[in-house]
Amino acid sequence: MLKNLPFEWLVGLRYTRAGKRSGRNSFISFISLISTAGIALGVAALIIVLSVMNGFQKDVTGRMLSVLAHVEVFDTQAGMPDWQEQAKVALRHPEVRGAAPFSETQAGLMHGGEALRPAIVRGVLPEQEPQVSEVASHVKLGSFADLKPGEFNIVLGVDLARALGANLGEKVTMVLPQGTVTPAGLVPRMRSFTVVGIFAAQHQEFDAGMAFIHLQDAQRMLRMPAPSGLRLRLADMHRAPQVAEELKKLMPAHVTVRDWSKLNANWFAAVQTEKRMMFIILTLIVAVAAFNLVSTLVMTVTDKQPDIAILRTLGASPRSIMKIFVIQGALVGLLGTALGVGGGVLVALNIDVIVPFIEQLFGVQFLSKDIYYINTVPSDMRWPDVTTIGIVSVLLAFAATIYPSWWAARVKPAEALRYE
Repeated sequence: MLKNLPFEWLVGLRYTRAGKRSGRNSFISFISLISTAGIALGVAALIIVLSVMNGFQKDVTGRMLSVLAHVEVFDTQAGMPDWQEQAKVALRHPEVRGAAPFSETQAGLMHGGEALRPAIVRGVLPEQEPQVSEVASHVKLGSFADLKPGEFNIVLGVDLARALGANLGEKVTMVLPQGTVTPAGLVPRMRSFTVVGIFAAQHQEFDAGMAFIHLQDAQRMLRMPAPSGLRLRLADMHRAPQVAEELKKLMPAHVTVRDWSKLNANWFAAVQTEKRMMFIILTLIVAVAAFNLVSTLVMTVTDKQPDIAILRTLGASPRSIMKIFVIQGALVGLLGTALGVGGGVLVALNIDVIVPFIEQLFGVQFLSKDIYYINTVPSDMRWPDVTTIGIVSVLLAFAATIYPSWWAARVKPAEALRYE
């Protein structure tokens, strides 16, 4: 099969392999091996790091969306008195799986002599909330179902309850920024609530700054005749931006529709920026390994100048000479990329086994339970990332072959054979 290949391929393959007789050839091939290993390590590191970052993003997003809805439809001015009809309209969309009304406000909570703690207070219907969030399943103490209309009960985040020093059955005071005008002046709107549940979503923002009350109690506190809007659950959370745009066409013009990515735009923008910077930094590592091929090929060209001269005198064109060294460098780049992709994918898919083994072997713990909400390293390998990394690595390796190959093509046979 090899005999049928063009001579450029045969010579390029021969130069890539280690020489058996010449120590110089063996050294050059050893440098090629090091270049291959460097490309493989860089590619594998890039795949593993991006997979771990994707895993953390997926894990945090999952925790956020256990409390947040995928899409919110609301009217902050007049509320949504016809929310049942609007819910039916939303549920006609094939992507929408659940809908529930809500009202939301910022308030201050205090208990006993503790200082006032800011919190987002959301009014919900306990029987419908499981259709759009998992907060009911995160209640560790008490019951989410104890949010009953007119009883002014409240469910607190675990860190918020700890900061307030409030336990089940105790009273907390809610203070709203909207005041009430009295003969004595503007008085803050206040109401006492009984703690009937404590939830732990394992997300600092929600556990330390969110509370739930019954929707009717929220409307009474806010003096609104209707809920603020609807919260929707989708079959695929990643399609939320597209679905939100489609729902805008179905809803009245005065209604605002926004998806979960808009609610946390700063966080997602920061994550995407971090991923891009990490990709650039690790790509530079691959670039350093790829451009080691320059020194390898320059040494090969210097060592093989007599061979190049003989090939030229036998009729090989400069283009053919250039192709030989491009093939040699490209083979090293392809081999390194293939090994890196294989190793990186293997580690990324089995990181949940590899990391615990390393922790047990060396007696360390990368993510302490006392500091982090998660104690395992997550991984979410995505094939588009792997494909992009592989293509970039091959292109860098190919770019590294251009100058040495061009230099080889300019070798003059008479000068190369002068001292031979």
